[in-house]
Formats: sequence, C-alpha cells, structure tokens
Amino acid sequence: MRSSNIDGPCLVVGLGNPGPKYASTRHNIGQMVLDHIARESGGTFSAARRAQAVLLEGRIGLPGADHRVILAKPTTYMNTSGGPVKALADYYSIPPERVIAVHDEIDIPFDTIRLKRGGGEGGHNGLRSITSALGTKDYLRVRVGVGRPVGQRDTADHVLAPFTSTEQKTLDLLVADGADAVEQLVLEGLEAAQLRFHSRSAR
Repeated sequence: MRSSNIDGPCLVVGLGNPGPKYASTRHNIGQMVLDHIARESGGTFSAARRAQAVLLEGRIGLPGADHRVILAKPTTYMNTSGGPVKALADYYSIPPERVIAVHDEIDIPFDTIRLKRGGGEGGHNGLRSITSALGTKDYLRVRVGVGRPVGQRDTADHVLAPFTSTEQKTLDLLVADGADAVEQLVLEGLEAAQLRFHSRSAR
C-alpha cells in the first residue's frame, strides 16, 4: 500500500447488471457511483469499440494536479464482467494494480465505504469474474456497503432488490461518498483513502 497517488491512468469499473430492470438495485450501486462521477464532470458515457461496455474518459482532480481515468460500465451481466475489464485493461495498457472495481458489498453495513487491494471475492460474482479474467486478485476495490439480508431472505434476492424507503433517504449521500472515495484513491492512494473512510461509522 502507498500513501502517494497512483502512477499512470486508472481504469475505474462500476459493476452491475444491464437494463432498467436492475438499474436501481443494490447490485448496481457501483454503476450508480460512476454515473455520479459522470454527472459531476459533465461527461457522457458512450459505447466502447473493443469491449462490451460504455466508457467515459476524463480527469479527476483540480487542473494541474489531476489524473487521467477511464470510467467503464460493462454492458454484460455481473457474472461475466471480467471479459470487458480485461479487454479494456489490455487496450489501454493498464496493469491490474491500476484497475479499480466499484461494487456492492454485503459484508459491510449499508451507508459504509471500505477500500482494499486484493483479497477474496466474498461470493461476489462480478469480482470473481474479474479475478479470473485478469489472472490476479491484486486490483483495487471500492466496496460500497449494502448490508446483509434480514431474516431468511436469500442473498441473491437481497442484492437484486431496490433499496428500501429508509435506505433511499441517504442513498444519494452514499453514492456521493463512493465517488469521493474513488477520487481520493486515485489522487492520494489507498492508505489515505482508507484513513479517511475507514475512520467513519455509518450514518
């Protein structure tokens, strides 16, 4: 882990499933974060030529201290996210250590952000697919907490369902926090981002 910023362009991937049916579900919060970044920058996603994904190339940070990023939302289903990620990483010559996966995480509470490099996939099919395609677990993750299902509810049903009315009250803030975490990770490095976001409790 480094406290300095990441050297070279980053591929930031928002995980989710395609289509309006899934757009507002917990499993798609990674794509919600990228949509927030795009809105804040005034950019628009467009279809990639060499991968099943939509892309937005731009820069994060203040002019003169900014950093090039490629924002990508795979247009495949979650469990085949790795193919587009690998294709884009190869095309832009981005090594795994500069790939950032933004994804939902059931193992941390709703309204919480955690960051790490490497580690297991925790049963997350999108991460499992990326790990398989890249041939390594050594990529960065921005983990956006959606919490575990209550009672006997199936995990798949939980992540494929929309947020509750209570969660909706702070969802916009959580998405904005996810975008801030991406920016700090790119500009200041993993340790600095962890120090900021891991010291915070859920709202």
